[in-house]
Amino acid sequence: MTATVEERKAANKALIEEVLKAYPEKMAKRRAKHLNLYEEGKPDCGVKSNIKSLPGVMTIRGCAYAGSKGVVWGPIKDMVHISHGPVGCGQYSWAARRNYYIGQTGVDSFVTMQFTSDFQEKDIVFGGDKKLDKIIDEIQELFPLNKGISIQSECPIGLIGDDIEAVSKKKSKEYEGKTIVPVRCEGFRGVSQSLGHHLANDAIRDWVFDKTDPNKRPDFVSTPYDVAIIGDYNIGGDAWSSRILLEEMGLRVIAQWSGDGTIAELENTPKAKLNVLHCYRSMNYISRHMEEKYGIPWCEYNFFGPTQIEKSLREIASHFDDAIKAKTEAVIAKYKPLMQAVIDKYKPRLQGKKVMLYVGGLRPRHVIGAYEDLGMEVVGTGYEFGHNDDYQRTTHYIKDSTLIYDDVTGYEFEHFVDKVKPDLIGSGIKEKYVFQKMGVPFRQMHSWDYSGPYHGYDGFAIFARDMDMAISSPIWSLTKAPWKN
Repeated sequence: MTATVEERKAANKALIEEVLKAYPEKMAKRRAKHLNLYEEGKPDCGVKSNIKSLPGVMTIRGCAYAGSKGVVWGPIKDMVHISHGPVGCGQYSWAARRNYYIGQTGVDSFVTMQFTSDFQEKDIVFGGDKKLDKIIDEIQELFPLNKGISIQSECPIGLIGDDIEAVSKKKSKEYEGKTIVPVRCEGFRGVSQSLGHHLANDAIRDWVFDKTDPNKRPDFVSTPYDVAIIGDYNIGGDAWSSRILLEEMGLRVIAQWSGDGTIAELENTPKAKLNVLHCYRSMNYISRHMEEKYGIPWCEYNFFGPTQIEKSLREIASHFDDAIKAKTEAVIAKYKPLMQAVIDKYKPRLQGKKVMLYVGGLRPRHVIGAYEDLGMEVVGTGYEFGHNDDYQRTTHYIKDSTLIYDDVTGYEFEHFVDKVKPDLIGSGIKEKYVFQKMGVPFRQMHSWDYSGPYHGYDGFAIFARDMDMAISSPIWSLTKAPWKN
């Protein structure tokens, strides 16, 4: 028998109380602010967010360096991104996100290469400015076709006071105005990778926009239909599948931020007529700046699943003339039977399956519609590093009684899963193997488990196949957690 909404609410409240009993009183009081269930009609999800994690609870968050280097700057393909500090951070972040790009690696594209200043003890003692200066010279000699350099600060840089801004200005003059961007994204700053996004956005504002000569590329000719894709990192080719739809609508994509993107595209973005924003959390800062300084409007879009794609295409088209609106309707009509065929194939197998999500960026809310298109139900969701406005936006996607968990701890998440017994979990690499050992179907929803794309109409067919493949595999009934033996 299916539980009523009130029964689910009572069960989820009891589950939260049960989890909190495992903590000391002071810690329980603090964690209680991050756990709740959504009640229809409320303006947000009723949880605190963007607060420092408690020591010892095994948070799944990343750091400011991860937010800047791993998300915003790293996918810009024709720039060299230096991980300035000890080798570990650069090695851990190296090529981990599958940001696809077109180019020849090591010649004009550098996304999957690691550049590090490899700090040693003497660099901590005497400073790394001279080493950074030398590294930039070596980069220019070895990779002369690079179009710019970013300096991604690791923790020691802020602690010892390296003047990366002075080095950047000096080397930029030496190399005839080359764009060299110092980013103060030391990992200890802020409470999560979210501050790294903000710092990276500010660095683009200060070191790219404010230093760009508007006459630098007189060959760039604007059109009334110029748009920029903001906050799509082309994981598994997502930005490409999104770009296809925008171009079919009759729009011209002049920039991708930052998957398969270039420094020239960043510089061209202030000429766009509309910025279309996918990952609100990582790129709303620069979108607001461009609206205030250049008068460029922006709108969010969600290209997960046909229902949300249709809404988003029409929202984007509403900013343009009737010709674009007519083409948009033609695009929707073209793909509708194709999407219905995907739904007809997979929905009978997935109907009624329960999903729990825990991801970063926009996915804890954006992917809900894609699951619902397949007849699945999201019964729990939460953000690694969401802010209050993320949880406000989440209310437009979730149902009454949905379990909400912010910056969930390893213990909490495992306990929730053990009691709720979802048919599928969509989360990250740090959680993946625990739940698979528990015999719970799992999809890695940060980098699509080496599949993708999941965006756009093309991506929905792959998404549906992957979810069915995970849930329908016979292996789960044969698996028992080793700690239960």
